[in-house]
Amino acid sequence: MPADSFIPDYTQLKGAVDTLRKDGRRIVLTQGVYDLIHEGHALYLEKAKAYGDVLVVGVDSDALTKLRKGPERPIVPEAERVRMLTHLRHVDLVTIRNVNDDLGTLIRLVRPDVLVVSESTRDFTKQMVEDYAGVCGQIVSLPPQAVTSSSARIRMLTIEGAVKLSHEINRAVEEFIGKIRNVE
Repeated sequence: MPADSFIPDYTQLKGAVDTLRKDGRRIVLTQGVYDLIHEGHALYLEKAKAYGDVLVVGVDSDALTKLRKGPERPIVPEAERVRMLTHLRHVDLVTIRNVNDDLGTLIRLVRPDVLVVSESTRDFTKQMVEDYAGVCGQIVSLPPQAVTSSSARIRMLTIEGAVKLSHEINRAVEEFIGKIRNVE
């Protein structure tokens, strides 16, 4: 991972963004969980980057992800999600969104020329778009870039596991009943 692409400290991130902006770079910001990174994430980030010169990605911390998605998430720990994102060619800077930060903390800090949000993100409402319009040059809402999502994949894996477990339980119960019948 490029040493300077992950900037967890918000003061350093602000300094880096300010320097890039002074150099005439157009700053794009997006944020999310990025659990079980898949093709949809890569395509989304590619489209987001097309709106400017520098793509900053805010990654939800493990604690924030648990709060937003439930106690079993994330599947992939934040350090690994950060490393994966820094290896994607369209991502320039990565930071962590902490549980103490509201949705707008990173937006107000970066003050992006373009804020890119996903239509599938339920916590970014029409009212919030209006609230951040003065902080961002432009707000772009992208549709999902893949047929499936991380949440849908996790559900499928959970269902598969439950089905396999139910077959094993049924087999064990039948085997136990067979042993009981043979005892008499």
